[in-house]
Amino acid sequence: MTAASDAMAARVRPLLAKYPALVERQMFGGMGFMLDGNMAVGTTAKGALLVRVDPDKIDDAVAKGAEIMHMGPRPMTGFVFVDAAQLSDKALKDWVAYSLAYARTLPPK
Repeated sequence: MTAASDAMAARVRPLLAKYPALVERQMFGGMGFMLDGNMAVGTTAKGALLVRVDPDKIDDAVAKGAEIMHMGPRPMTGFVFVDAAQLSDKALKDWVAYSLAYARTLPPK
């Protein structure tokens, strides 16, 4: 992981403390936080927050300041990222809660 990813992960971990079933996994050059085998939230190599969202509500997330996540030229369905510069402590808490709310609706893997 990069220093930027480590810094964002350090901000996210306390917000996830009440979810003991969450598993951390290195991915995408950052850290993914998995809930029941589904990625709920993560960090990118550049230190942004990766947020799992309902694919039908991606436009809502973009309207709130997120950007659609891409793997190469392809958009990743159901994932957005939010630049670290936009994440006050409250905004980070809100995005993590938003992501976890959706991830909890997914069937376990």
